[in-house]
Amino acid sequence: MEFLGYRRPDGKVGIRNHSLIIPTSVCSSTVAFNIAQQIPGTVALPNHHGCCQIGADYKQTLRTLINLGKNPNVAAILVVGLGCEGVPIHEVVTEIATTGKPVEVVVIQEAGGTLKATAEGVRKMAGLTRQVYNLQPEKVDIRELSLAIECGGSDFTSGLASNPAAGIAADLLEAAGGNVMLSETTEFIGAEHILARRAKSPEVAEKLFKIVHDCEERAKLSHFNLRDGQPTPGNIAGGISSIEEKSLGCIYKAGHALIQGILEYGEIPSTKGLYIMDTPGQDVESISGKLAGGATVVIFTTGRGTPTGSPIAPVIKITANKRTFKMMEDNMDIDASSIISGEETIEQVGQRIFDEIVKVANGRKPKAEILGHQEFGIYKIAPTF
Repeated sequence: MEFLGYRRPDGKVGIRNHSLIIPTSVCSSTVAFNIAQQIPGTVALPNHHGCCQIGADYKQTLRTLINLGKNPNVAAILVVGLGCEGVPIHEVVTEIATTGKPVEVVVIQEAGGTLKATAEGVRKMAGLTRQVYNLQPEKVDIRELSLAIECGGSDFTSGLASNPAAGIAADLLEAAGGNVMLSETTEFIGAEHILARRAKSPEVAEKLFKIVHDCEERAKLSHFNLRDGQPTPGNIAGGISSIEEKSLGCIYKAGHALIQGILEYGEIPSTKGLYIMDTPGQDVESISGKLAGGATVVIFTTGRGTPTGSPIAPVIKITANKRTFKMMEDNMDIDASSIISGEETIEQVGQRIFDEIVKVANGRKPKAEILGHQEFGIYKIAPTF
């Protein structure tokens, strides 16, 4: 099976052709936005971090920003820095440039302030956009797709229908040789031992147990037990009775393939197949991590409904709650309630989801993309100092 994709200089394939502006700190985010406003089709990431971070948080922000620039859906990149932030501006530029994609930089303090930096950025971004605007997609094998699987606003229909159907779609892509990423460590709690049975090796299983344990321990340091805060009030109102029930529903999204490895937040997989990424349960931050991991398309199951999209990858919304599909028809792409009603099997809906992924890879826009949803946030582990 094939789709039309954009082959990048490093050999990776995107399904969109974005020109991206990456602010290296919150202090340069407004200038990045101002530049994007003047170049149609350009996306500026609303980065809220990048300054006064230390240790693992600093490394995570740096890794995420660099790898977002490396995402195959991105064709050209402008890095906008303030000049005194913790994130090393020129290291971000140099690392992204290893992909062979065109990259430019603007430093506000060196340019002489907001207006001069904006003018310089508009000139440079216009030049970058001209370089990649007329790139033409080519036929590529389906194995070049990288799929992120997400859930949010879950209710009782999620674990029963939409999540298992998403798992079938994930299995179909994995069997075809593609990449699949499952995340949301908080939503493995109580079911991690079941997920670990599918680990490729004892080392992978042990790493899975470790990220769950570490997640719970971080919460305890804040005098909070994650098991006391789950399910959320919205989950409970939607009919989910316990954290174990929520987690069992969540892991269905990963299908049945072997887990090849456990990724840090924003880490790029080294091989094809199914990976677990250590992310929070917050949907936007979770998706952003997988975008940095190279995901080019997202499927997002929801029972109660959410409009969330992303800046650089199309997000396909799936619900098995008939009422949600009708109430939020502007946001939902696939109605999986036919599983609940008995009109279709999980396998049949899973095939429909897979078929939709292929259509979106070929240029079809899901509703979040049409409506301009570009929610974004980087996961922050520790306090800012």
